[in-house]
Amino acid sequence: MNIQKNVSLKAFNTLNLDVLASNYVQIHSQQDVVDALAYAQAENLNVLILSGGSNMLLPKTIQALVMHMNIQGIELLSENETSQTLKVGAGQIWHDFVLWTTTQKLYGLQNLALIPGLVGAAPVQNIGAYGVEAGEFIESVEVYDRQQQQFKLIATEDCHFSYRHSIFKDDPNRYVIVAVIFKLLKQADLKINYGDLKTAMQDDLSAENLQNQVIRIRQSKLPDPKEFPNVGSFFKNPIIDQAKLLKLSMEFPNIPHYPQANEQVKIAAGWLIDQTGWKGKRLQQVGMFEKQALVLVNYADATLDDVQATYHAVQHDVYNKFNVLLEPEPVLFNTFGLIQPHLGK
Repeated sequence: MNIQKNVSLKAFNTLNLDVLASNYVQIHSQQDVVDALAYAQAENLNVLILSGGSNMLLPKTIQALVMHMNIQGIELLSENETSQTLKVGAGQIWHDFVLWTTTQKLYGLQNLALIPGLVGAAPVQNIGAYGVEAGEFIESVEVYDRQQQQFKLIATEDCHFSYRHSIFKDDPNRYVIVAVIFKLLKQADLKINYGDLKTAMQDDLSAENLQNQVIRIRQSKLPDPKEFPNVGSFFKNPIIDQAKLLKLSMEFPNIPHYPQANEQVKIAAGWLIDQTGWKGKRLQQVGMFEKQALVLVNYADATLDDVQATYHAVQHDVYNKFNVLLEPEPVLFNTFGLIQPHLGK
């Protein structure tokens, strides 16, 4: 284990914020996890777990131990006539893993192609796209429990997966995810209910074509973080009740909405932002992307303060027009490496 001092995290977060970490270590094994946590305790440091850096908002300096997950490997645990169960290291690149499953004729994750980040971050946010969530195919998550000081498996039913949420968000300082166990199908059960995806598929209803179309659509709408630094979809799609939808629909009859459980309704955050004029609009170095209003872009050496000024302005305008408060997706950290609530509108 190699603890480094005063390391720039600019290349390690997809919003490309210039951040200096007082202590940094790459994690390649379970033993590295144990050793790094022991170091943090001895030095009286908080711990910040860094995965692919695609869902984080970081300050200029972090006085903490940044543990950068790089545990690799894909291991076959079991299989039967209908499925395979795989253990995947937390440091595997998510998109590469999805592509690999398709080449192996394993199905379920094709809708989640091209989502940035690493496998270990997938359960935290319960990443989702085009009607599929990662939690549907996660059998368990292997973690180091900092409270119990041991490695263990958390079964999917105990992960409390919901829309962009899990137990790992409820208790962010307790668990270090080291691997994810997936149960993938041998026969494709395609989910192509989203309009643009269904149209793009045309007559080729194969998993390979589904994956290719997801990639094509995402590339046409979402900027490459290497060219336009971003964290993907910046705001969650709001969930409202039927009464509120009815009220909104009277004034805005074209509002896109999708039925959810318990008579709730999901409305499209990107549409709300577009209607307030923020699509393609900038506030100094930061703005909402011209091709997709849901994506916030760092155009030129922005700081966390610049990012917050922009997304607070977007929240304010959407709230004033629709009486709906947009909730940011990325996790906000303070200078001591601790998660902070998003404030303001």
